[in-house]
Amino acid sequence: MIWVIYSITNSALMIGVTIFAEQFPSFMLSLFGGIASDRYDRYKIIKITQIASMVQATVLAILMISGSQAVWPILALSVLLGIINAFDVPARQALIHEVLHDDSDLPNAISMNSAMASLARLAGPALSGIILQKLGAGICFLLNAASFGGVIISLALMKLPAATIYHKKKKVFTELKDGFVYLRHTPTIAVIIIMLALTSLLVLPYDALLPVFAKVIFKGNAATFGYLTSFIGLGAVGGTIFLASLKPETNLKKVLIITTIILGAGLIFFSHIPAFPFAMPFAILAGFGTVAQSTISNTIIQVETSPEMRGRIISIMIMAMFGMLPLGSLLVGAVSQMIGAQNTILAQGILALIIAIFFKSILKGKKALKEKKTSLPDEMEEMIIENT
Repeated sequence: MIWVIYSITNSALMIGVTIFAEQFPSFMLSLFGGIASDRYDRYKIIKITQIASMVQATVLAILMISGSQAVWPILALSVLLGIINAFDVPARQALIHEVLHDDSDLPNAISMNSAMASLARLAGPALSGIILQKLGAGICFLLNAASFGGVIISLALMKLPAATIYHKKKKVFTELKDGFVYLRHTPTIAVIIIMLALTSLLVLPYDALLPVFAKVIFKGNAATFGYLTSFIGLGAVGGTIFLASLKPETNLKKVLIITTIILGAGLIFFSHIPAFPFAMPFAILAGFGTVAQSTISNTIIQVETSPEMRGRIISIMIMAMFGMLPLGSLLVGAVSQMIGAQNTILAQGILALIIAIFFKSILKGKKALKEKKTSLPDEMEEMIIENT
């Protein structure tokens, strides 16, 4: 989608606007998606969101096949996808627990989930770049719409126990308040979410500049963009394999800091290498750091969150990510117009290192961050018992 927008407008800023249009609705609505995930059957929510995603992708394919060059319908469909994701992602992440028989398998399950996405990022962009170059964007989006058929069939084949609802429904804003009260009593989770939010604002939107690198820096085409994204996907696959190989007693907070440093180093070296082949090893490093950093944050948060609050805390995490990513994309697009794409990614790499150093001292040095309790605070336990 961002390649289509860049081809129409030749504007890095419009790439940022497109990403903003998709991700900002997720930021606005993800808390409500988390409440829905805690209130209702997550499995049914996912089936609804996947069907809605298929419809959105089909309309986008029809739009492209018709030869439209208008930007606003693409932005409108991006907004629709953001709304769908606000309800899909919290339910899908929380559903991982319901398909596990042993909670100790959770870190590996999350890593495997990330591995699936990383493998898709490895193969998908290269294939789509070739198809985009040969057959056009319409066919790409049509294949994307068809792929949801496989997802929906997979969902239909799943055998799950009856959904567990942990509490009676209260007022929406009361449930939102409960989530933030819980977060206040679990400072480690709060710090991880803040770190993820800063990284999402200042570092992870580097992907908004990849079309500029493919077309201008590397003097390529849509296929070049696809290959570039695939090399980042290759690093992401490596990151998930690395995470899956970690032993249960591994200090995940330490690994989080190290992978954030790897992300920053990859971006710094990638930023000023004009030759495509020589830049790709550092694109792999950036991909490795990206997926490892976000997956470890997700794992720590899910492991340390009580089941009855999981949907809401995941939604706060998603709000932190999806709220900052679109703002970061706008920021990156605007800054690159002033100092260039290469200097912008260099600055993002340096900021990643600063974030890693800053949060290392917080996670390691503050006694307050040693969890007083990984379960619910007493007053919240009483509230939940009262309501059930």
